[in-house]
Amino acid sequence: MLSFYFYRMHKPFHTFLFAVFVFLALGLLSFTFPEKGISLGNELSISFPSIKSLFSSVPPKKDISKILRAVDNADTLVLEDVDSLSPEPLTNELLKDSVIKKLITSLQYTNKNALLSFFQSLGELKTNPKSIRVLHYGDSQIEGDRITDYLRLKLQGQFGGNGPGLISLMPISPSVTNKITWGKGWDRYNIFTAKDKRVFHANYGVLGGFCRFCNYKKLSDTSSLLSTDLKITTTKLGGTNATAYKKVKLFYGGAQTKTWCEFYDGPALSGADSLEAGGAFRVKEYNVGLGSLSHQFKFTGKDSPDFYALSLESDHGVMVDNIALRGSSGTFYHQVNFGQMKQFYDYLNVKLIILQFGGNALPSIKDATMAVNYAGYLRGQINIIKKMAPQASIIFIGPADMSVKEGTEYVTHPQLEATRDGIKKVALETGCAFFDMYDCMGGSNSMASWVDQKLAATDYIHFSPQGARKIATLFYSALITEYNNYIKTKK
Repeated sequence: MLSFYFYRMHKPFHTFLFAVFVFLALGLLSFTFPEKGISLGNELSISFPSIKSLFSSVPPKKDISKILRAVDNADTLVLEDVDSLSPEPLTNELLKDSVIKKLITSLQYTNKNALLSFFQSLGELKTNPKSIRVLHYGDSQIEGDRITDYLRLKLQGQFGGNGPGLISLMPISPSVTNKITWGKGWDRYNIFTAKDKRVFHANYGVLGGFCRFCNYKKLSDTSSLLSTDLKITTTKLGGTNATAYKKVKLFYGGAQTKTWCEFYDGPALSGADSLEAGGAFRVKEYNVGLGSLSHQFKFTGKDSPDFYALSLESDHGVMVDNIALRGSSGTFYHQVNFGQMKQFYDYLNVKLIILQFGGNALPSIKDATMAVNYAGYLRGQINIIKKMAPQASIIFIGPADMSVKEGTEYVTHPQLEATRDGIKKVALETGCAFFDMYDCMGGSNSMASWVDQKLAATDYIHFSPQGARKIATLFYSALITEYNNYIKTKK
């Protein structure tokens, strides 16, 4: 009984002493722990907040309320008709707000002809029914058709066109627009992060990667036939224009032998023929129109072709292709087969190429010199693209705000602005247009506010679907504002 009495009397005191000891140990650790943390290799490290960081003032969060209001208003922008300009276009009313004016006029260029090819092609669509392409290359910020889907919705709604366009047979991430399932044996071969060592050529196609239903091998290794299938379904989430396509095109090449291919439009067999052997650029085209949004390919052969892409499209209007390259920094174009890529760009009639890169390079950029060097690599890539697609305008979308944890708070990556500035300088000097996504978000330390509004993920890097829609609205509004200005000069 006496021992129980002493236990109850001393337990709170022991707890207090233990807590004091823990706080003293943590305090001592905060003084001695390296400020930049301890690296464990690659991108993994251990960090510990310092006493200074615990008591220093918290960086004020950016007020993005005006930006969000501007987005809502900018989404109402209408295209001014070439033949009858509205005497009081909605744009004029919006421009009374300085924040809105800045955002919807945020597409920058020093070459006055930077967007001329694209704008001329848009203007010709009314009198010359054909199809033109917009290729949207980007990193994981555009995965799942994010950002691109809104551009497609608006451009096709105003200039015509149907279908989601180019699709990988094995997309890295799921899309809200298309669902794809595969049979046995399929694999993906990419070049946009590093050249796949299993591939002995540079024919990676317009998407920077291709798919096969069997590994590379000599035909003498096996005499058996391989059979597999692939099914693609278009959802209604992409909008009515995206589901109203009339053609399915299969881009392929590189097989050692012919491959038997059956194409089903819904349950109906719509085509049965051989895919040719050899070649780096071949196209098989199928007409659809039975009302089904589900299509199936059945393949049989001793060797698989390299399948570069599927395309669901129409014969006229604007095709807008989402080409999401997870992990890419946009520095792979020098590794692809120049001639093959040019064939793709010419055949597709590409009139605008959007490049959205930078975020994946930031973790490895430690100072301003490295930021300038990365921008220099991009200069070379842009020059290669311009040679492969001389008929196309180019817009570079700079990186979004990206936060790193500093003490207990999330702040903008220390080299983000230097990287953005380097990319912008190169884009303008090479005759491209530049869209400053970082500035449109609100600039320094704005990502935290986007996260608070559930417009960005809690990794403080990627937009949520809602946030991606808002950025897409700002970008499209800036683009269509420039097109409206172009129209006025033609009157």
